[in-house]
Amino acid sequence: MRVFIAGIDGYLGWPLAQYLTARGHEVAGVDLMLRREWVAEMGSQSAIPVYTREERLDAFREQYGKDLDFRVGDLCDYKFTRDFLAEFRPDAIVHLGQMPSAPYSMIDQAHCVFTQHNNVISNLNLLWAMREACPEAHLLKLGTMGEYGTPNVDIPEGFFEVEYRGRKDYLPFPRQAGSFYHQSKVHDSNNTMLACKIWKLRATDVMQGVVFGTRIEAMGDDPRLRSRLDFDQCFGTAINRFACQVVIDHPLTVFGAGSQKRGFLPMRDSMQCMGLAIENPPQAGEYRVFNQFEETYTVVELADLTREAASEIGYEVEVYNYDNPRQEMEEHYYNPDRQHLIDLGYIPTHDVKSEVKIMIQDLAEHKERILEKREILVPDIRWDGTRRRSEVINRRSEAVKS
Repeated sequence: MRVFIAGIDGYLGWPLAQYLTARGHEVAGVDLMLRREWVAEMGSQSAIPVYTREERLDAFREQYGKDLDFRVGDLCDYKFTRDFLAEFRPDAIVHLGQMPSAPYSMIDQAHCVFTQHNNVISNLNLLWAMREACPEAHLLKLGTMGEYGTPNVDIPEGFFEVEYRGRKDYLPFPRQAGSFYHQSKVHDSNNTMLACKIWKLRATDVMQGVVFGTRIEAMGDDPRLRSRLDFDQCFGTAINRFACQVVIDHPLTVFGAGSQKRGFLPMRDSMQCMGLAIENPPQAGEYRVFNQFEETYTVVELADLTREAASEIGYEVEVYNYDNPRQEMEEHYYNPDRQHLIDLGYIPTHDVKSEVKIMIQDLAEHKERILEKREILVPDIRWDGTRRRSEVINRRSEAVKS
C-alpha cells in the first residue's frame, strides 16, 4: 500500500514510517518541523537526541535501501496539501500532524487559537484534498481518548444505542473535552464523520490512550532512527516523564490525588494498532472509531508501577504529590471498550512494567540531557490562564515503601 503520513517527523510519525516500510509499504510524508520548536519554546529538549531531517533521511536510506519522500510543508496550505496527495496518490493517509498538547493549548489566548486553527484547518484541508485528489483513500485520523472525558458510564467505541421517550437510535457517544486541544480533536471527529457521510470518504478515528516508550524493533541500533522523547510539562506524557525522572533521581510528579485514570500502551503496540487499521480499511462512506489502549491505570498506580520497575533494575525514587494545575475530575469512573482492534488481530507484545524498564535503560544513556533541563519537570501552566509553579502537597515515599 501507498501510505502518506502527516507529521512524519514526530514521536509517532517517524517510527510509523519505519514500521510500515519494514512491512513492505511505500511511505511518503510531510512535517512542518514545529514539534522541535514547541519543545524549545517550553525551555526543554528531547531526552533522546533528535537528528536533522537530512541525517534521518540518510539513515533511512541505509537501513531500508530506499529513499523516503519526506517534505517540509504546512497542512494549513491547501494547495501544497492537495498537490502532494495528487502526486503521491496514497491508499491510506495517517494524520499525526497536529499540536498534541492539552497544557500548550491552555497557556493563553494565542496558544489556544493557534491550536484550534492548526488542528481543525489541517484536518479540513486533508478531507477536501482527499475529495479532490484521492477519494478512494482511507484516512486514519489520530484522535484521543480525552475526547470522551470521564463520563459516569462505560465508554463505547464511538457510537452507542440510545433509547429516549420510547424511541431508539444509534448515535455518536457524547464528547466532553477537558482542554482546548481536546476540543479541537472533537471538531476533527465531527468534521470527518460529516465528510464520510456526504462525500462517501472512508475514515478510521483512532481514540488513542497515552503512548509511551523509546523504541520499536524496526529502528535497529542506529541512533539516527530513534524517535524523540519529551519530558516537559506540555509534551512529556506521564510514563515518559516518570522514566526521565527516575534516571536523574527526581521525585515522580503526581498531580493532585493521583486518582485520575487513563489508558496506556507502548509505542511498539501503537505501531501494530495503526498498521492493522491501515491494512484493513473501512468501506466507502464508513466512519469508524477504534479505542486504542492496552491497560488502564490511575496516575498513582502508574507512579507506583514505575517505582517498582525502577527498583528492580537498581534505581530508588520517591513519589511526590503536587497540587494539580489542571481542572479535572480526579475521582471518577472509567471503563472504556477496546474490542475493534482485537477483532482485527491486535495482540499486545509487552506489558507496561517491562516496557518501563527498557525505557529507563535507554534513557540512562542520556542522563545529562535530562539533567540540563531538570527545572522544567514541575509544571507551571494552569487551566485558569495563570502561570505558577506547582508545589508539593504530600511526600508519598514512606507510604509506598510500606
